[in-house]
Amino acid sequence: MPARRLPSWVWVTGLTVGAVAAVTVLAVQADRGPHPAATATRPNASASASPRPSASKSAVPAAVPDGSGTGRRVVYSLGKKRVWLVDASDVSRRTFAVWPGTVSPDPGSYTISQRTEATTGSDGVRIEHIMYFAAKSGLSIAFSNALDGSSPPAVASGKQTSGIRTGKPDGAALWTFAEPGTPVVVVN
Repeated sequence: MPARRLPSWVWVTGLTVGAVAAVTVLAVQADRGPHPAATATRPNASASASPRPSASKSAVPAAVPDGSGTGRRVVYSLGKKRVWLVDASDVSRRTFAVWPGTVSPDPGSYTISQRTEATTGSDGVRIEHIMYFAAKSGLSIAFSNALDGSSPPAVASGKQTSGIRTGKPDGAALWTFAEPGTPVVVVN
């Protein structure tokens, strides 16, 4: 008696079940691995000369400032030179130090009005992830990061700059988080 051949749909189903099982095993293993966490960093005393914000002594992320509103938003503290990405449940998903320009926005509520993928900043550095949200003294104020991840160069005396520079990974996270219309709350 000759052997019976299995229909092709049986083979396809078996291979599909095996592939789904393999992906499930890999997903469970990945979920057990290390997860990235927000870091608490702040620029050191000479932020414009420093290549990166320096790590703070505490591994606990800085708390979202009081009076910064509720709901999904970007919070920018002028005094702490820090940004928080806050989700709809008022939980900070990421916080990071920034290098502000010489012109800062006034405290208040704004929204991301425009995004530009890349350009050259007023300091001559190629920047990306530019997100405009305010204007002051005839300048547009925006978050951005240098393509090479560097801090802003020292600015010539008397020159006004309005970019709020982030590190490269933080700029990418902010770009992903803040669509046009996303609230930005600036606090002292």
